[in-house]
Amino acid sequence: MEESEFRMTTAALGLRLKPTVVNTVASRRQVTTDTASERGGYLFQGVREEYMSLLRLVLITVLTTHCGAPVSNPTPLDDILEARASKDLAFLESKSSPVPPNLREDFLPLSYFEPDQEYIVPAVLRPPETVQVPIEMPTSTGKIRPMQLAGILEFSLKGKPFQLTCFLEVGSREGERLFVPFTDLTTGAETYVAGRYIDLDWKTTGLYELNFNMAYHPYCYYDERFDCPYPPYENRLNVAIRAGEKLPVGESIVP
Repeated sequence: MEESEFRMTTAALGLRLKPTVVNTVASRRQVTTDTASERGGYLFQGVREEYMSLLRLVLITVLTTHCGAPVSNPTPLDDILEARASKDLAFLESKSSPVPPNLREDFLPLSYFEPDQEYIVPAVLRPPETVQVPIEMPTSTGKIRPMQLAGILEFSLKGKPFQLTCFLEVGSREGERLFVPFTDLTTGAETYVAGRYIDLDWKTTGLYELNFNMAYHPYCYYDERFDCPYPPYENRLNVAIRAGEKLPVGESIVP
């Protein structure tokens, strides 16, 4: 992570770090690049551990700042920042993290578009009119994942109507989370080529808040061993969704 990327990340998380802290990260990363080959792998490991420790401190600072004390008039954007910091910390420390330990320095903190209220929209779920047979959804490993159609989410974005098909895992019971895979005009350029996902808590009313700021990359982006369903053709949105998780600056993955 370059100094500019670290500054952008901390800014996106709502942090205002002292310049000395940011410069320390940058200088340590530079030492790793310039001198590791001369002094041996132990130096790289040491600097890497210091960097990851600092990253952990940054994430904990975000969480205690945003979550530790009551916030007057919290907004949905505050909740987004808290969720992102929590996810980064979990991916950094959890044994079940989808990011391999040797790649966490490269992937973390995750990259995001700036939180944007415009991408939080109401949606209505139109359930299927007849009982549906399971749908065979291709995955990133070449397998087939059976999914149950849950319905069509209808919503408006930037003054235009859209819809997304949402699913349930076969065997899931009513009341479990809805799975909404999609692609858009950022896919393959600004976001992962295999699309992104949104999860929604089941609502008996059929009324939802569709928050694209919570869109995330499938786990196969971090580790190709994960089996990730591809979004169906009908979930290709003809609009750029510049919200949620994105590729790091300068990285693009074109099919």
